[in-house]
Amino acid sequence: MTITQDPSAPLVAVVGATGAQGGAVVYGLEESDKAYRVRGFTRDGTKPVAQELAKRGVEIITVSLVVENKEAVFGAFAGADFTFLVTNYFEHGDKQREINEGKLLIDASEAAGASRIIWSGLRSYDKLSGGRYPNAHQFESKAIVTEYARQCGVPFVDLQAGFYGTNLLGSIPFFYSKQEDGNFALAWPTEPTVRVPYIDIARDYGLWARYMLELPTAEFPNGASMMTHSEILTVAEMAAQISQVTGKNVVFRRLEMEPFIKNVEASGFPAEPMVDVWKAIDEFGWPTTTSCSVLPRPTRTWKEFVEISDWSKVFGSQ
Repeated sequence: MTITQDPSAPLVAVVGATGAQGGAVVYGLEESDKAYRVRGFTRDGTKPVAQELAKRGVEIITVSLVVENKEAVFGAFAGADFTFLVTNYFEHGDKQREINEGKLLIDASEAAGASRIIWSGLRSYDKLSGGRYPNAHQFESKAIVTEYARQCGVPFVDLQAGFYGTNLLGSIPFFYSKQEDGNFALAWPTEPTVRVPYIDIARDYGLWARYMLELPTAEFPNGASMMTHSEILTVAEMAAQISQVTGKNVVFRRLEMEPFIKNVEASGFPAEPMVDVWKAIDEFGWPTTTSCSVLPRPTRTWKEFVEISDWSKVFGSQ
């Protein structure tokens, strides 16, 4: 069903509508057999993706979602029945800024009279590890916003995004290591048995958000954190399926932390947060919750994702 402007339809306010997660939420709502009005927030309403959303019936609001712009932010959320909230990625040192902006979005949703909030959070590895992994800054800031949201007066779910399949298309180069024999390895500082909640973010994340919005009131898991995914499989299985589909010899190889740090730094990413994230993943794994079987349609398997994807950034044009 296409998005409607019928004032009798519930209004869903979507933060980051031109981004990966917010855009996926819009797509998920478009797939529904229920009618929704959708208000999409963006910092630049002139970019092509915003214009495309407008053609699809989305009300595009250009607004800077920062604390200094509180009055305009509250006005932008006015009348929303449901909200989807996500904060931008901030570099190391901006943890408090992300916390402040996340809390602002929660407050604006509550002030608007929203009946449900879907928030894209992350878990606290500092808390999970008893203080041994305190430097995963984006995880910690989002976890603080999650706790804040649990205290607000609006039914709320923390809908965490799984591991983006697009990460392995070469967008994050330190995930791979070329071997002396010319073959490729997924070179992570984890055991090969670590189970990964892979997600085709554009196709399937919004399906989880739609599922949460359409649950009956008595079934809505207020306060819960859920890990979204398209399929859960081990990192060794992911490597094997890349090999099977592409014809390239790709294996999994565990890296010790020192060479992993060198790969991260060579890729231009800050090492300190990555160290704590991957130590925690190796020790605790990823959380998994609800099965994909509850969703309105099948999700895209990892093999299917590999089959439709462009691997030229990983393997070159050969």
